[in-house]
Amino acid sequence: MRKAIFLTAIFLIAACALPFLVSNYRVFQFTLVLVYAIALLGLNILTGYSGQISLGHGAFYALGAYVTAILMDKAGLPYWATVPAAGAVCLLAGFLFGLPALRLEGLYLALATFALGVSMPQLLKYHHLEKWTGGVQGIVIAKPDAPFGLPLNSDRWLYFFTLAVALIMFLLAWNLLRGRVGRALVAIRDQHIAAEAMGVNGALYKSAAFGVSAMYTGVAGALGAIAVQFVAPDSFNIFLSITLLVGIVVGGLASISGALYGALFIQFVPNIADEISKAAPWAIFGVFMIAFVYLMPTGVAGAIRLLSVKRRSP
Repeated sequence: MRKAIFLTAIFLIAACALPFLVSNYRVFQFTLVLVYAIALLGLNILTGYSGQISLGHGAFYALGAYVTAILMDKAGLPYWATVPAAGAVCLLAGFLFGLPALRLEGLYLALATFALGVSMPQLLKYHHLEKWTGGVQGIVIAKPDAPFGLPLNSDRWLYFFTLAVALIMFLLAWNLLRGRVGRALVAIRDQHIAAEAMGVNGALYKSAAFGVSAMYTGVAGALGAIAVQFVAPDSFNIFLSITLLVGIVVGGLASISGALYGALFIQFVPNIADEISKAAPWAIFGVFMIAFVYLMPTGVAGAIRLLSVKRRSP
């Protein structure tokens, strides 16, 4: 516990010093890393801990982003008030989607969520919703300035705001998954028949996992919309959902810290691949993914955990 507290303190000090050591563009990139980390944490709760595969979590990311954009653009709400609103809407949407999904497992559930991810951009373009969503043109929103006269530019302030939200979300996930709920989700994932025989309400926990996972992804979508200052249907295609799934696999399934490692991967590795080869960047990205999966089959978090165990052993 002391070691964990010490490492957490070092991480916080480094995270707070980071925006003063890099350019504004890098600050923007690290803000997106925090955004993706929240989204990956939510997907990991669903897939890593409860064993439900989702190929459509980009839809909840889009829903959270649009809730924030609409509330800021149409209702004039402050940016910080739209984040919990986006989380609440996605919590309800995820829970309701999870109820009929209880009848599906494995590849059938993956196919249902894939359909959700594919259909979301088309729903956002629906002409009867253009008054709210802006149609194919999307919605442009303003980046917030630092409050109380703080000597921070918009990029740095948004980084610290996102960092604060990420810390809250990670702390909530740690408390949730280290307790009774987390043990119940793992039991359902590993042996659902035995778990139900022991009195675990599988239907309730699976639906709740879907709702909580969607809430995390919606909060990430809200923060992402504020950071990018723009939302449009084509920004939330099925490739976003696949990217989120890649992130939790590379970072490490059923690992809280793996969300951060996966976020760093999906944010920076495509840029590295593009610098290596302008002609075929996604081929290079595929090579990176294969290398990570081959060298670290349990993800980055699993590899780090394995190394720490080997160091402790005589």
